[in-house]
Amino acid sequence: MNIRTISSFAIGPIGAAALGFITLPIVTWFYSTEDVGRIAMLYVMSNFCVMLFSLGLDQAYVREYHITMGKGKSALLKATLLPGLILLAVALIICLVKPGFISKALFAVDSVLISLLVAICFLATFISRFLSLILRMQEKGLAYSMSQILPKILFVLVIGTYVLFSFGFDLFHLVIAHTISILVVTLIYAWNTRIEWLAACKSQVDIQNLKVMIRFGAPLVLGGAAFWGLTAIDKLFLRSYSSFEQLGIYSVSVSFAAAASIFQSVFSTVWAPIVYKWAHSGEGLDKVEKVTQYVLLCVLLLFCFVGAFSWIVDFILPESYSSVKYIVVSCLGYPLLYTMSETTVIGIHISRKTFYSMVACIVAFAFNVLGNMLLIPHFGAAGAAVSTSMAFLLFLLLRTEFSVKLWRPIPRRKIYLFTFLMVVIALITTLYGEQIGYILHLIWFGLLLIVLLSFKKEVVETIGWCRALSGGENRTVLSDIKQ
Repeated sequence: MNIRTISSFAIGPIGAAALGFITLPIVTWFYSTEDVGRIAMLYVMSNFCVMLFSLGLDQAYVREYHITMGKGKSALLKATLLPGLILLAVALIICLVKPGFISKALFAVDSVLISLLVAICFLATFISRFLSLILRMQEKGLAYSMSQILPKILFVLVIGTYVLFSFGFDLFHLVIAHTISILVVTLIYAWNTRIEWLAACKSQVDIQNLKVMIRFGAPLVLGGAAFWGLTAIDKLFLRSYSSFEQLGIYSVSVSFAAAASIFQSVFSTVWAPIVYKWAHSGEGLDKVEKVTQYVLLCVLLLFCFVGAFSWIVDFILPESYSSVKYIVVSCLGYPLLYTMSETTVIGIHISRKTFYSMVACIVAFAFNVLGNMLLIPHFGAAGAAVSTSMAFLLFLLLRTEFSVKLWRPIPRRKIYLFTFLMVVIALITTLYGEQIGYILHLIWFGLLLIVLLSFKKEVVETIGWCRALSGGENRTVLSDIKQ
C-alpha cells in the first residue's frame, strides 16, 4: 500500500470530519441540547446493532480475505453478511410489532414514524458495514472515501434546507436527515461493489468454512459487546443518571474529538491489511516496533494540540456549551488510546487468541461502568469523559501485555509513561478546568515541548519523509519503514 493509496483512504475521514465541523455548530444553534443528546442515542444503538448482529463475521471477512482465492471471495462475503442480516431483520420486525416501541426506548418519545426511520437506519448501517469492507480490502481508497463524504454533504444540505426555510427544528426532522444520509451511503457502497455482491448472491456458502469463521468470530462478539459497552456506557449512564441535556453536551464534546478519529480511522483502515500481509508472508514483523513509536508520537501531539487550543470552541458554540472546551480533551482518550493499542495488540491477532481481546474489553468495560457510576452523578458529562478516558488507558495496558505474553516483548515503558501523563492532565483539565482557568492551556504547551524533545529522532525522520514526498517520490510504506 503506497502513499497515494493511503492518501485516498485519508480523504474520507478528513472530509467527513471537516463537514462535521460545518454541521455541528448549525445543529447546536438550532436544535436543543436534549435533541442533540437523543440523536446521540441513535448513533450508539446503530453501532450496537452492527457489533451484535455481525456475529464477529466482519472481522472474519478481513482475516480470511487475503488467503481466499478467486470466486471464493464472493462466497466469503455471502457467508459473513447473510446470517447477521437475517437475525437483524427478524429482531426489528419483532420490535415493530408494538408501534412506537423503538422510539420510546431510545428517545423517551412515542412515535411510530421515528421508530420506522430508526429501523431503516439500523438495516442500512449494518449492510454498509460489510460493503465498505470490500472497498477497504481491495484498497479502493477513493471510492471508500467518497462514500463517506457524500452522505455528510447531503446531511449538511438537509439541515441547511431546514435553516433556510425555518422549519424542522425537532427530533423527527433530525432523524429524517440522518436516515437520508445513511441510506445514501449504503446505495453508494452498493453501486461501487455491485460486481462483488451480485456474484455473492449466486455463490454457495461453504458450511464448514462458515463454522470455522464463527469459531473465530464468536469470542469477538462477546469482546465486541464489551467494547461497545466500553464506548457507549457513558452515554447510557448519562441518559439514566443525568439528563438528555448533559448527554447533548457530552455528544458535542465527542464530536469535536472526532478530529482525532480521523487519525484512528485512517490508521485502522490501512494497518490491518498491512499487518496481515506481513504475517502471511513472514516479513516485516520487525517493523511493528518502529510503527508503534510513530503512532505514539502522533497520539501525544494530538493530545497536546487539542489541550492547548480547545479554547477556540467558545467562538463556535453557544454559551450553553461552554464546558465543551474542557471535556473534549478527555474525549480524545477513546480514539487515540484505542489507535495506540491497535499497534501493540498485534500479537493477539497473529496468534488468533481472540479470547484475550475479549478479556481486555470486559475488564476495561467493568472499570468504565464503575467509573461512570461514581463520577456522573457528581460531574455529569465531565465525569463520563474522564471515566472513559481512564478505561481506555487500562484497555491499552491490557491489550499490550496480553500481546507481549502471546507473541514477543516490545519496548513499552515510554508508551505507558507518556499516555498515563496525558490522561492525568486531561482528567484535571476536564474536572477542574473552570476553576483553574487558562493556565491549563499553558501546561499543554509545555507538554508539547517535552514530547517534541523526547521524540526528536522521530520528528526529524518525519520531516525528512515529508520533504521527500513533496519532492515527488512515491515510495511504499514498507520501504519507508525499512529506512
